[in-house]
Amino acid sequence: MYSLRPRKSFIFPSILVIALLIVGAIGDAAVARAQTQSISAVFDQAASASGVPASLLKALCYMEGRLSNHGGSPSVDGGYGCMHLVTNDPNASALKGGKDGGIGTNMTQSGRADTLDSAAKDLGVTTDQLKTDLATNIRGGAAVLRDSALQLSPNHTLPTALADWYGAVAAYSNATTQSTARLYADSVYSLLNKGFSAPAENGEVITLAPQAVKPNVTLANAVKATTTLPSGCVDDGKTDYPGAINCILDPASYDCLRSPDEIPCNYETSDRPNVLPLNYVVIHDIEGTAQDAINVFQNVNNGVSIHYIVDSDGTVYQIVHEKDIAYQAGNFWYNQRSIGIEHAGFDATGFLWYNATEYLASAKLTAYLLKKYNIPLDHDHIVSHGIIPSPTLATSPNHVDPGPYWLWDYYFAQIHKQGVAYPQQQGDNSHIITLRPSTDQKPFGKGGTETAANFNFFYLYNGPGTRTGLIPGNGMDITIEDNNVEPTLSYYYLAKVKDPDGSGKMLYQIWYGESDHLSDSPSSFFANGKLAWLAVPPGAVVEGTGTPVKINLSTAKIYGRPVSSDSFVIGDAPSGAIFVSPLTVVESGTNTTWYSINYNHRQAWVQAGEVTTA
Repeated sequence: MYSLRPRKSFIFPSILVIALLIVGAIGDAAVARAQTQSISAVFDQAASASGVPASLLKALCYMEGRLSNHGGSPSVDGGYGCMHLVTNDPNASALKGGKDGGIGTNMTQSGRADTLDSAAKDLGVTTDQLKTDLATNIRGGAAVLRDSALQLSPNHTLPTALADWYGAVAAYSNATTQSTARLYADSVYSLLNKGFSAPAENGEVITLAPQAVKPNVTLANAVKATTTLPSGCVDDGKTDYPGAINCILDPASYDCLRSPDEIPCNYETSDRPNVLPLNYVVIHDIEGTAQDAINVFQNVNNGVSIHYIVDSDGTVYQIVHEKDIAYQAGNFWYNQRSIGIEHAGFDATGFLWYNATEYLASAKLTAYLLKKYNIPLDHDHIVSHGIIPSPTLATSPNHVDPGPYWLWDYYFAQIHKQGVAYPQQQGDNSHIITLRPSTDQKPFGKGGTETAANFNFFYLYNGPGTRTGLIPGNGMDITIEDNNVEPTLSYYYLAKVKDPDGSGKMLYQIWYGESDHLSDSPSSFFANGKLAWLAVPPGAVVEGTGTPVKINLSTAKIYGRPVSSDSFVIGDAPSGAIFVSPLTVVESGTNTTWYSINYNHRQAWVQAGEVTTA
């Protein structure tokens, strides 16, 4: 979430529990029905009836829903089932406020796609059947694809080759812009070429053999984008990132450096990277929809901004030029050196929001930024808002987005596929670990019971066992980050032991900045470096990277910014404490070198004179 000042998320876990109970109740009935039929045979039957290749139906059902109808639970933009059939009902989204744009042929007067009702009409079934029955949903997706292909064809005939279905797939995306529709179709054809073998919701293993197919991309030229754009936005090609929608704020109204009055304002004009380095990309969630974010950023009294927004349908909007400083990270030092990207969604229920299309569009944007500004492809430089520290105790805590359901490994893999190399591992890292859990490795479609298992925060305990109690903090509140860590960040461990309490997890002893003073009167966010035990699922740890740094004073000050002022001290650490440093900087206007350290869930800073490299 965007910020100039910090915000604590208050999306309560009860929302998650209620959603899972509802999904589970509906899902049991749907799975029971699916168990009576062969899903592989359903794909073949749907292909025979519609003329759509079975391989294409399998690829779409796998990419959108991982071969599951998710118990009839809708996505944020009102899409149902493994074929993501979208309804025009504004009350149908999993969390109210989701919207879809509209490329394709099944448009209503409101500009939204309505493929659910279109499929119901084609098949002569109810929309409830399409929502809850996997076989019917697959047949419905095939009918929509058939309709799109016929309407895109100049002679109203179906394609005879798999390569020639590209245009129909682009239309099926229901994206707002043609570039996003092409991105969607490219992803489907990449999956066709790769193939897969995975279980459907009834346990049946579905296999798609690799297809050697080069898509006929020219067929997407006939797919027209909707002209419905948010107020103040135009698709004029005048953005830094090609294909983004132009919602760039007018400096005459929003720039904090304008004359004569600097307030209210939302961002600062600059000339980065000429005057300041660009070292970070910050990943946010909006805590709402793309339209919600645009509304906030277009209000000068809110004092916040962002560079880019990625919608759930993959549309990218630009709000601030990359060279300028957006007020988005809750820490002005990071604002000065980063480009921020907002994503439609809520951190507490990210599994209902973050979908394949959103990941793909965001990965393409981030790959462009990494190449343009020579930023490394790792979690120390592509940071979550949640690992950026508050600069001071008074502004603590900073935000937690995009939360425990953002798939970092999967996201980095999509960026890598855009031609960005991973950094080379260097040095002796035998006591440095990075979490790479299986829950972080693959996407999960658009909502459903299985997606809650993709929870990606990992907790710390007082002793070498999961019955010793969590370290101080707010328990297992999933919107709080004071006693856990997220994947792909590195920590130095001193000892490890298999959990004697029988969880099957491995516990690693690490130094961690604990929130010991939250219950004090008055309470304080000041952190103390202490030893704690990180519980990790089996097979979730790999050798990490970075430089171990050891505190060489009796007590070292830990800072929220690499700036020599006690006002930025947010914690401490005792002599002998060891943290992993991914990078160093020299403080502006001085010769003082600072080490960035993974202090707790967040980054922090320590002066080089107070540590030695271990």
